[in-house]
Amino acid sequence: MNRRLTIVQTLPALDSGGVERGTLEIARALVAAGHRSIVISRGGRMVKQLEAEGSEHIALPVDRKSLSSLLQVSAFRKLLQEVRPDILHARSRVPAWIAWLAWRKLPVNDRPRFVTTVHGLYSVSFYSAIMTKGERVIAVSETVRDYIRKNYPHCPDRAIRLIYRGVDPAEFPHGYQPTAAWLEKWRTDYPQLTGKTILTLPGRITRLKGHEAFITLIERLKAQGLPIHGLIVGGAEAKKQAYLQEIEAAVQQRGLGNDITFTGHRSDIRDIFSQSHIAFSLSSKAETFGRTTLEALSIGTPVVGWNHGGVGEILAACYPQGAVIKDDVEGLITACEKLVRAPVTVPPVQTFRLADMCAQTLTVYEELTQNRA
Repeated sequence: MNRRLTIVQTLPALDSGGVERGTLEIARALVAAGHRSIVISRGGRMVKQLEAEGSEHIALPVDRKSLSSLLQVSAFRKLLQEVRPDILHARSRVPAWIAWLAWRKLPVNDRPRFVTTVHGLYSVSFYSAIMTKGERVIAVSETVRDYIRKNYPHCPDRAIRLIYRGVDPAEFPHGYQPTAAWLEKWRTDYPQLTGKTILTLPGRITRLKGHEAFITLIERLKAQGLPIHGLIVGGAEAKKQAYLQEIEAAVQQRGLGNDITFTGHRSDIRDIFSQSHIAFSLSSKAETFGRTTLEALSIGTPVVGWNHGGVGEILAACYPQGAVIKDDVEGLITACEKLVRAPVTVPPVQTFRLADMCAQTLTVYEELTQNRA
């Protein structure tokens, strides 16, 4: 880009998650390229990092799935008139509706270009269709692109851009090992892991993430006498506490209290993956991409997962032997048993690079600002 642009990204909040991290990654790339980067959200724990990396944050309650959110449209429009961005990039449905309603009432010549990213395989509805109203619609995987084409035929194919998410090999380097201090604390906090083959299921505690299949896997492998220990890494939001208690109870009822550990929310997933012998992706609903799968593979930790959605695409490209037919528990057990008995290291990942994701996204911005068509 030859001139300094102002880019506004909007999403519900900046607490945690793949959408949030992707937002920060693009914000960082914009700042590095000399552009003005602004994020509009309710706020959250990642705001401090965003601002430290050179972006601006504007707090606005654009996160509530309620008609009351429409009260934010005029405030959002006022912000657009003050900031006068070149690009308005919406990454989630509620802020996308607010942004679009604010945007469309601006004079055509004073509007920023409108971009959306489809991060989820949302329920097909009028409400979800907002994510396909961008002048450019970014799909984060082929799975998402196919979903758009199938369910929203009004979205012209020429508007869709396939841009895979990516990881930074400098952040998740092949063969990564934690510091001695981290290892010492890890061993002190989790002495039950010593001498065990560690099987890790990362992700928020929700019913879709495959905890039941994981518990069954640990139970079956333990019955074979294999020295394994399961880690369930992820926190539970307030409304998911009942489900957390349910799976904790299932662990106890199956006599696995000494074989499965719940770590709660952790911000050191890279270090945990480095100490894991196998990581898993067992979501019953197809993932749109599968960032944790890619992160584990990037440092060399094998991943076993259901062969669907974005995870299936990543495994096909990087570690096809880790792909298991969805819900084939016997296939899952067989694949894991082989890895436990004969551990492997995944070769360096050559695709799905963060730099490519950022460059391709900035190219979309450039394309729009240079071409009003």
